[in-house]
Amino acid sequence: MTDPHIDFAHIPWEKPATGVAQKIYTDGKNRMRLLRFSDDFVEEEWCAKGHVGYVLDGEMDIDFNGTRQHYKKGDGLWIGKGEAARHKVMIERGKFIELILFESEA
Repeated sequence: MTDPHIDFAHIPWEKPATGVAQKIYTDGKNRMRLLRFSDDFVEEEWCAKGHVGYVLDGEMDIDFNGTRQHYKKGDGLWIGKGEAARHKVMIERGKFIELILFESEA
């Protein structure tokens, strides 16, 4: 059995791109990511992965193929996978967002 306690305080921050930091816990099938996006993050490519999550702090917009949706502290998100749900995160100058995402590794 996997340990049910996830101690994010002891998981190191990774910085996979400018303006994003993340901590990842995975069991090999699913993962939980604690993410922080700052205003210097620019998502160049469309993302077609599915995400389920909760906004812990801050705010952002997500562009869903030309339609923008605003998210703020306390909001949840449930984005399906595939081209029909493709999206890009957008952070306004002077803003940030911290959120937790639950994702499948498959």
